[in-house]
Amino acid sequence: MRLVPVRKLQEGMRIAKKIYSDEGIVLLADGVELTTSLIRRLIELDIGYIYVEDGLTEGIHIPEMLHEETRRSALQSIRKNFQSLSESSKITKGYLHLGKDFTKMMEAILCDVSSQEESMIFLMDMNTADHYLYKHSLNVCVYALVLGIANGYTEQQLIVLGLGALLHDIGKTQIPQRVLAKPQKLTDEEYKLMQAHAEIGYKILKDEPNIPLLAAHCAYQHHERLNGSGYPRGIKGNDIHEYAQWVALADSYDAMTSHRVYRPAMLPHQAIEVLYTGSGTLYDQKKLELFRDKVAIYPPGLTVKLSTGETAVVSRIHPNMPHRPVVRILGDAEGQSLHVPYEMDLAKKLSVIITDVDGSDAEPISLEH
Repeated sequence: MRLVPVRKLQEGMRIAKKIYSDEGIVLLADGVELTTSLIRRLIELDIGYIYVEDGLTEGIHIPEMLHEETRRSALQSIRKNFQSLSESSKITKGYLHLGKDFTKMMEAILCDVSSQEESMIFLMDMNTADHYLYKHSLNVCVYALVLGIANGYTEQQLIVLGLGALLHDIGKTQIPQRVLAKPQKLTDEEYKLMQAHAEIGYKILKDEPNIPLLAAHCAYQHHERLNGSGYPRGIKGNDIHEYAQWVALADSYDAMTSHRVYRPAMLPHQAIEVLYTGSGTLYDQKKLELFRDKVAIYPPGLTVKLSTGETAVVSRIHPNMPHRPVVRILGDAEGQSLHVPYEMDLAKKLSVIITDVDGSDAEPISLEH
């Protein structure tokens, strides 16, 4: 299968992976042939990319970071709890059920992530038409857990980190939807209101039974930056808890690689480049290096251009060299399709590099969002 930007879909292409709603309902099944109206609907749903069937890329496996049932159950629980909070203004009171619901969910998520033979950060939910806040919360949780595992945290530490990542944006349940979903630049007043979500999230979580205080601090600190330029308190360096620093990286990465109403999604290699502009100033350099080493910057199914002029699709990732994947050559340097595609291992063919990827013309964005 092949990963294709929605704006490049054509009539007659067939969906290779089911398209889900935020409730886990299948909107479009795999095998469905795309029509003009269906393509228009995918654009309306703010889906940036989908996987399509392709005989030339048959056998290319797309790794899943979570089992389908785990993802569906988690999104349903996030949706239920966040909607309940959105309808309440009593943000300083304990909700009693949050700790129970989310701790049980965290154990299932951690089980899935830990069971991967080689934990890597692959793009999640490319095929989900989802409320951004719900999907983003789950993605940041999974990415943070991969980083925590790579950093050698214990199971209990991972539970706390995962809860902090999952609930880092819970304060946004108290921010008006007109501000959260505004496609234009926020006014100064709206920006201050948006920034308040960090402190609001802390207030929601700090006295919540069965939610560790460190998880509450992840909500409080995930927009703080090493040089003191972050918010809400402008704290610096080691005053920012290491869990919050991991969450900040995962949060920024997922925000950049998700399709939003005000800009298209960036691809992983682009997001990593943007993060690196903040190395040592906004983000800890060693944490950023580990993050880079765990991200599949060229995910399987992605169409790429090689320095030889050939066109290929990423076939397989080397966990120890994610920037040098195995690719399947589909077209020669003259732009002619090959009758018999073949694979090239860029980890062995060091003279060949990836020079461009399909969909890489997304506009650069700021680190803050």
